[in-house]
Amino acid sequence: MLKVVFFGTPQFAVPYLERLLEHPEFEVLGVVTQPDKRRGRGSKLIPSAIKKVAIAHNLQVWQPKRIKKSSETLAELEALGADVFAVVAYGQILSKQILDMPRYGCVNGHGSLLPKYRGAAPIQWSIVNGEPETGMTTMLMDEGMDTGAMLLKSVTPINLWMNAHDLAVELATSGADLMVKTLLALPGDMVMPTPQNHDAATYAPLIQKEDFILDWTQSAIALHNKVRGFYPGCVSTFRGQKLKVLETVPIKPEYFEQYPDKLNALKTLDIPAGQTGEVVAIAKKLGAIVQTGDGHILLKQVQPSGKKAQSGWDFVNGQRLELGDRLGE
Repeated sequence: MLKVVFFGTPQFAVPYLERLLEHPEFEVLGVVTQPDKRRGRGSKLIPSAIKKVAIAHNLQVWQPKRIKKSSETLAELEALGADVFAVVAYGQILSKQILDMPRYGCVNGHGSLLPKYRGAAPIQWSIVNGEPETGMTTMLMDEGMDTGAMLLKSVTPINLWMNAHDLAVELATSGADLMVKTLLALPGDMVMPTPQNHDAATYAPLIQKEDFILDWTQSAIALHNKVRGFYPGCVSTFRGQKLKVLETVPIKPEYFEQYPDKLNALKTLDIPAGQTGEVVAIAKKLGAIVQTGDGHILLKQVQPSGKKAQSGWDFVNGQRLELGDRLGE
């Protein structure tokens, strides 16, 4: 039986921990996760998604503010004699001291096909950049940022309608399976580490506040990819108020084959040109159509300031939208 310590924090990591807990070949010795955070109106301390699972299974939990500086945590982890540390979206850099503790090292599950999209937000940036596919990679961690030798990969297609939440759910499931397969292969050297080609590396940095702002001079597909990649955070302005844009449809013939039946009406519309950000047409029961820097885009779901998310058609009616209205003014 392989003795495992799990490092992770958000919901994305939960399927990994659950798979390890239910598998007869693993003994999960405990969990390392980020400290509880204050959230909500009452500023209550809320545990991470991983801590909730750990508590439900009566696991030991460590929550050091800075794990590299926590001598107590380091001593306790060392004393466990773990075979492997499984690391998924933990949120802190591990020191060489930690990396060297387990017998087989530290195995990370990363949400991209390395060496592409190293960094903090690989799922989001793969969609924003219009990638047709992504996947999960397991790797032996080193002291760099996602630079360790690769172990196994799984590939996941990205379709035109998939947003960051949808993709994360798929990758969490496939990644959990991949982690189990990887860890089972470690003791008999049944998986050989493959060094990354560092010259082919690309990066997925932390998302900044300005990244969420929609620039209507961009193309329809670029805006669509941004909306779904940074879901649910993209914003514009409308009539002087903030408007969240949650779901869009790029209106160009090259995407028509991927339309579900409910969007077929968009294929035959005669849409006039206008200024970027201008509402140039209204599709009945669907929503407003906006001119972009290249092509048109349907606002399929939005969230006006101070209101709940609503369909594009409800937005048209609720705001009494008119042709010539502008977004991003």
